[in-house]
Amino acid sequence: MSTRMRRILVAVGDLRHPPMSELRKAVVLARSSGAGIELFHAIMEADPGRSYPETATARAVARQRATIAGRCQQRLQQFARRAGFRGVATSCTASWDYPPHEAIVRRARAIEADLVVAATQRHRLGGRLILANTDWELIRQCPVPVLLVKSPRPYRRPVVIVAVDPFHAHARPADLDARLIDSGATMAKSLRGTMQVFHAYMPLWSVEAVPGAPPMIMPPEAEAAHEELVIREVQALAAAAGVPAKSCHVLMGGVAEELDKAARRTRAGLIVMGAVSRSALARLFIGNAAERVLDRVRCDVLVVKPRGFRPKIARVRAVAVTFASAAGRMPHGRAKPRRAGRAAAPPR
Repeated sequence: MSTRMRRILVAVGDLRHPPMSELRKAVVLARSSGAGIELFHAIMEADPGRSYPETATARAVARQRATIAGRCQQRLQQFARRAGFRGVATSCTASWDYPPHEAIVRRARAIEADLVVAATQRHRLGGRLILANTDWELIRQCPVPVLLVKSPRPYRRPVVIVAVDPFHAHARPADLDARLIDSGATMAKSLRGTMQVFHAYMPLWSVEAVPGAPPMIMPPEAEAAHEELVIREVQALAAAAGVPAKSCHVLMGGVAEELDKAARRTRAGLIVMGAVSRSALARLFIGNAAERVLDRVRCDVLVVKPRGFRPKIARVRAVAVTFASAAGRMPHGRAKPRRAGRAAAPPR
């Protein structure tokens, strides 16, 4: 995330119900940073162009597309008026693109968004293994920081907890912690909150010298030295960002469990953490800390990718058709919806 946010993309999945928490929080961030907002919806209706040219003319396809996209844009504009976007530069975009997470990533890259705001849902274990949920795929594939809104609680000078790992467990890129702290500082400044730093570590592992033999237990002084090293490294990282030692949480245990405890204890409004894309096999056996945290904590989570991350998603989808309205200050009260933008010609 850049020091200043300029463009925020809000992904709206269900046009029947306005995502009020996501919209209101996007407005708060936009007003404090001077950013513009785009409401984006991936159209799930059948594209009229799929039957072209067998059963329809190009003009008829364009007309049908404009009608459907205009209806979607009008609904998005209704959401914006309900969420208090008055005075915020806002545009609405609808696109035939699939799957939804790829559509969101493509649009975020197209407009050079600094932040993507999305809703989250709880998942069952089977869903985790299938990996078909939009929010999980955004964690893995979106190169732009993703704000996953879980709590309806508004931001009122919130505590922003940044989860770091100065020891780069699981081969995390060395500069990821710096990006996390930069993102946390940006969010804390925008929300007039305070930033704290968190790290969870495990004790020195016990090992079996011989299969079946009792494990070798590390002496207490070794564990104490290990704990002292971890605390010193985390506090040094925090101090470089101007965060005092009293605002550092260094806890022994699993990341998801200890981070949830720290968030509850401080009544944190936002957790900032990194995510490193893994292979399907690695995800199955190792899991992803960001996913476990997302399932467990109650507050919002901002997921940040390493610098230079490149998603395995094409920038342009051959069959994607996008209608975008021109950005403008959202008026107060009722207003006529803008005319849908021009779309690409139907694929032949």
